[in-house]
Amino acid sequence: MAFGHANLHLGTDASPQPSIIRVIDLETTGQAPPMHGVCEIGWQDVALGPDGRWDLYGEGGQRFVNPGRPIPPITQAVHHILDEQVANEPFWQDVARPVLDPYPRRIALAAHRATFEEQYCTPALTRGADWICTWKCALRLWPDSPSFSNQVLRYWRKPAGIDHERGLPAHRAFPDAYVTAFHLRDMLNEASVAQLIAWSNQPGLLPRVRFGPDRGKSWQEIDEDSLNKFLGDRDIDVRFTAETEAARRRGGGMVGRPTLQGSLLWDD
Repeated sequence: MAFGHANLHLGTDASPQPSIIRVIDLETTGQAPPMHGVCEIGWQDVALGPDGRWDLYGEGGQRFVNPGRPIPPITQAVHHILDEQVANEPFWQDVARPVLDPYPRRIALAAHRATFEEQYCTPALTRGADWICTWKCALRLWPDSPSFSNQVLRYWRKPAGIDHERGLPAHRAFPDAYVTAFHLRDMLNEASVAQLIAWSNQPGLLPRVRFGPDRGKSWQEIDEDSLNKFLGDRDIDVRFTAETEAARRRGGGMVGRPTLQGSLLWDD
């Protein structure tokens, strides 16, 4: 159950608001700047409650943004934002900083596949914020998921407290940020902020092989010849995972989330 401002007060009106991690989602005219621009931003905060558990905080929000160019039909078919809806809205540079940098309360920013948002949310606009990528963290924490998209995780995990209608329609900025916030909440209640940031700063560690004759197998299952073919892959996540598995086979560490037994054996 998400907590509101009243739950965090300690009995006086002067009680400070909690520090937050702000989950954001962008809808854009295309894949990357400078050819494309932002046409909508949504956000939902997650905060540490007085019971020591993380939960959603506040109502979140949404702003349309003038992308400075027409929205291509192929992109409108995804998010259904019309040119006339954003024509009179402020430009990204005027919208971004107040949303991305609620200083000094913000600990970090988060997004699902955060590398996409980071293209538009530059360090100058975020005050050099740390990022948590819930996609990369889901690979580590929930490797058994059938897929790792925001929406598949939503229906596979069924996070406690999520309002189904509030998380719709998909591919709009606030509903997507709202859904991602539930994933982040549960991640933060399993792992530390520092750990999530550390995982997010590395390439994705894939639980299963994505393509080829070994598709669908765990990396531990494939033979040495197959593994070696992935070591030079152009996909950074595939290459990183193959390198990590190769290191594990040489005695250099684990791939994926360690088991409880493994944690007990390796913790000093």
